[in-house]
Amino acid sequence: MMIDLHNHTPLCNHADGSIEAYVQAAIEKKIDVFGFSDHAPMNFDEAYRMDFSQMENYEKDVLHVKETYHDQIQILLAYEVDFLDGYVDERVLKRPVDYFIGSVHFLGAWGFDNPEFIGEYRTKNIDEVWERYFAAIEAMAKSGLFDIVGHLDLIKVFNYLPKKDVRLIAKNAIKAIKKANMTIELNAAGFRKPVGEAYPSHPLMELIAEQDIPITFGSDAHTVQHIGLRQEELRLIAKAFGYKKCATFESRDRILVNF
Repeated sequence: MMIDLHNHTPLCNHADGSIEAYVQAAIEKKIDVFGFSDHAPMNFDEAYRMDFSQMENYEKDVLHVKETYHDQIQILLAYEVDFLDGYVDERVLKRPVDYFIGSVHFLGAWGFDNPEFIGEYRTKNIDEVWERYFAAIEAMAKSGLFDIVGHLDLIKVFNYLPKKDVRLIAKNAIKAIKKANMTIELNAAGFRKPVGEAYPSHPLMELIAEQDIPITFGSDAHTVQHIGLRQEELRLIAKAFGYKKCATFESRDRILVNF
């Protein structure tokens, strides 16, 4: 089966293409399970996410295509939620979804993956940045709020890499993810970024496989053209680390299927 659980909609204000166009593209790519997981609203960085008032219509639109195309593809409903102290909102976490992706896009007020703020990397100790990032990932896992870890090593997006071995930096976060029984996605968006590789990196995949943490797949599509892009490469990476099954979800229950 081809599973693709991380995809956006124009409601996040930085994606293009209708929900229906995404579904039709997914069908053309022979994707079996396609999840919409748009950026959840929160009272921070509002320009890059839907508003709380738009959640109901988002869910209604996704459920509409789920029904319309049910004989061609399975559509899932989800949110990608920013884990940011003081801003994780119960109004989101109470929604009746198939899964929640937990992601870290901010270290304090710094949106480290936003090109507008790339200059801040040059003012910081890069190892300390990576340590802070993976401490946030660890805290996210320990919160017990989410089902999937989004783009585990997003901090590498602009190719500012640590001097210290990333496996040492990330080991406590990986252990916390295992203890929380979360799934980690192999995310294709990194191929489109300056770092030029999937999330997570091969060294981190070593740790993930050692801990036998379930995996899943995501295009992280923000345009129709992103859907299914380099998904076969993601599957080859997973297979290279011994994986034969990946996760899908239904009403927050994880189901492992062959890929």
